[in-house]
Amino acid sequence: MGRLFGTDGVRGVANADLTAEMALGLSVAAAHVLAEAGTFAGHRATAVVGRDPRASGEFLEAAVVAGLASAGVDVLRVGVLPTPAVAYLTGALGADLGVMLSASHNAMPDNGIKFFARGGHKLPDEIENRIESVYEEHRTGAPWDRPTGAGVGRVREYVEGFDQYVAHLIGVLPNRLDGLKIVLDEAHGAAARVSPEAFSRAGAEVITLGAEPDGLNINDGCGSTHLDQLRAAVVEHGADLGIAHDGDADRCLAVDHTGAEIDGDQILAVLALAMRERDALRSDTVVATVMSNLGFKLAMEREGIAVVQTGVGDRYVLEEMKEHGFALGGEQSGHVIILDHATTGDGTLTGLMLAARVAQSGVSLRELAKVMERLPQVLVNVPDVDKARVGSSGDVAAAVAEAERELGVSGRVLLRPSGTEPLVRVMVEAEDIEQARSVAGRLADAVKSALG
Repeated sequence: MGRLFGTDGVRGVANADLTAEMALGLSVAAAHVLAEAGTFAGHRATAVVGRDPRASGEFLEAAVVAGLASAGVDVLRVGVLPTPAVAYLTGALGADLGVMLSASHNAMPDNGIKFFARGGHKLPDEIENRIESVYEEHRTGAPWDRPTGAGVGRVREYVEGFDQYVAHLIGVLPNRLDGLKIVLDEAHGAAARVSPEAFSRAGAEVITLGAEPDGLNINDGCGSTHLDQLRAAVVEHGADLGIAHDGDADRCLAVDHTGAEIDGDQILAVLALAMRERDALRSDTVVATVMSNLGFKLAMEREGIAVVQTGVGDRYVLEEMKEHGFALGGEQSGHVIILDHATTGDGTLTGLMLAARVAQSGVSLRELAKVMERLPQVLVNVPDVDKARVGSSGDVAAAVAEAERELGVSGRVLLRPSGTEPLVRVMVEAEDIEQARSVAGRLADAVKSALG
């Protein structure tokens, strides 16, 4: 069996790759593994279970709840809420486990299962590996040790979770949003109720898009992966800014009052300065990935803020933040982690903090985002090559060295093997887009020649 857990839980086409039987089995396995690890020692275990609005989430949620309860775990069903809300409630309620059913920004037919440990943190890799192993063992016939009578888990709806999470978001804002007009694109996803409620309670005038999920329309031409509707609506309504979430609302992208995109790097830059101003940016450091635009790093250096870079993926950003106690980190894609207030990327919180900076400063988002200049960035995928040799090939190293000499200090080269496909990603940044394209093309040819 190939590894089920990816970088963000277990995902696949619902009812094909990810079945009700798998959801039930993984949930039972998770309960047994955590019990073995001593997580439930001395008390009756409790889990928080939430989902995004996908139609398949209805039967997958039922399977997860059944699995946990059959293993003796009491379940609090919080319904449709964002991934970061489930993480927050897992910690706030002192639960032993959190489970979120979502495939984030993926198309509607997909779904996924993500487990959170006590405190709302991601499960360690070794625990995920053990869950997989135990699941496979029992899938092929080994009987479970099943509680009976009063030992089985009890299930109840926890409708208070909505207000509890919104109150948390409002409570951590440094200032209100009175006077701002904001367009929110909810991607017909998990934040369709939460985000408008939070922004409204914080004082903003709110206009919503993509806030009518029907189980089938999640991420369909809307949200953080499709910004055209948001751009148009912000201009049409004369709004101060627009905020876009993905299906499970763990990410946030924005547009300024002219409809221009504000990406994750720019959001990080704006928030870093705001947090430093109020002494909340610990060690004057922000964590980003190697794919962040060079313009972000140059801007932070100019402002006296250190940048620590990690591998691609918000999990690596979070690991670095937790290990060294940094307060802010994120990705160009809009996964922004504000560790004092969230254990994972939280799109609603990020959007609120961004809007709070606009309200507090009296400066437009367009002007605030000018703290950094995005350098032209070209990404070329080179398929059907031996990606394992990208770091050891002398010919590739020579081509990279030549490219770096040409670009000098105002450009950057990054070669990265894909984690899921037989290809190498070639990324080039330069002050001039034509130069970036030219260098990227030559590098891609060199990679193909050396590794093909």
